[in-house]
Amino acid sequence: MAIEKTANVAATPAPTTVPSQPAELDASKVTITLANELKPIPPAAELKFGQVMTDHMMVVSYDPISGWSTPEIKPYGPLSLDPASSCFQYAPNVFEGMKAYLGPDGQPRLFRPNKNMERMTMSASRVALPSFDTDELMKLIRHLVAIEKRWIPTQKGHSLYIRPTIIGTRPSLGVAASDSALLYVICSPTGPYFPGGTKAISLLAVGESVRAWPGGTGGYKLALNYAPTFKPQQYATKLGYDQCLWLLGDRITEAGAMNFFVVVRRDDGDLDVYTPPLDGTILPGVTRDSTLALASAHPSRMVLPGLPASVRLHTSERKLTMADISAWAADGRLLEAFCVGTAVVVAAIGRIGYEGKDIVLPTHEGALGPVGHALYERVTEIQDGKFEWEDWSVLCA
Repeated sequence: MAIEKTANVAATPAPTTVPSQPAELDASKVTITLANELKPIPPAAELKFGQVMTDHMMVVSYDPISGWSTPEIKPYGPLSLDPASSCFQYAPNVFEGMKAYLGPDGQPRLFRPNKNMERMTMSASRVALPSFDTDELMKLIRHLVAIEKRWIPTQKGHSLYIRPTIIGTRPSLGVAASDSALLYVICSPTGPYFPGGTKAISLLAVGESVRAWPGGTGGYKLALNYAPTFKPQQYATKLGYDQCLWLLGDRITEAGAMNFFVVVRRDDGDLDVYTPPLDGTILPGVTRDSTLALASAHPSRMVLPGLPASVRLHTSERKLTMADISAWAADGRLLEAFCVGTAVVVAAIGRIGYEGKDIVLPTHEGALGPVGHALYERVTEIQDGKFEWEDWSVLCA
């Protein structure tokens, strides 16, 4: 029987498929599903920070292969997540705090949103979350705010608080960076952060529990920075104080979740405005940056409300200690202390508990001293679109 020989023929390789790049966040693809029934809006006087949510939210997810999904603006509701998601196990969770206001033209506007986007990018990178285009996120936020316009209070000191959040959703218990994420934005109408409005708050200086340390995460807006402060805050409340003044050794860092400022009289009659430096333990607050910029501009570029042009403010980011505060108070040079932040804007400090004694600040009508009041008025005027400054107020249209 003859044996047929077959020549060796090289197999034809299968055509190669070049994997596509993961999709970028694209606001132009957003789908909008409006609620069938809208919620009633509570009276402004009944609003408490973060307790009432608006009708809609924005949600978009990231998959390591396909990238960012189609963004959705849809009725506010629960999220569905795997119990093993990284956000529950290892806390790769980042959030921002922003506010929307109605201007004199009746149009919603945001206050320095680019600063929030810069900080959110920095924070997300610190916990190795997937990156996203902040310009596209801003388009989505502006769209959401425009839809929720009816929720923006018109009363002074009120606003629509906006909470952009990105969380790791990798469904695994492995200790590793999350390659999946959920990015969402919710909104809440709010009034004054502290009940009582114009009452000065009290601080308890706390050094036994540390909020942040060099090389840590205090300079980032991460959820994991907040939970460890709850127990000391309960202790401060039990002793009759409103918030903690966080110390690192002898150094002052932050007050509660706010940036800390003092006003000290100089020998020449001018005023020093001090705040701790951004050394990695201090959150780079948007209101902090705004406060420094506005105080520095008085009176050369503009005059702050209620402050004479003859009063000169000298801003400085410098180390502050409780020994400094005690000495300035004893000398009668400590004129004001106040906290600043997105939620509170500017809040007066009336007393600081330290080593069993209270350092009592000078009292002022309406709680805020002349400098704190001037800064509060100017910041809120810019936020409300009543005073134009450096393009800080951005329309949502």
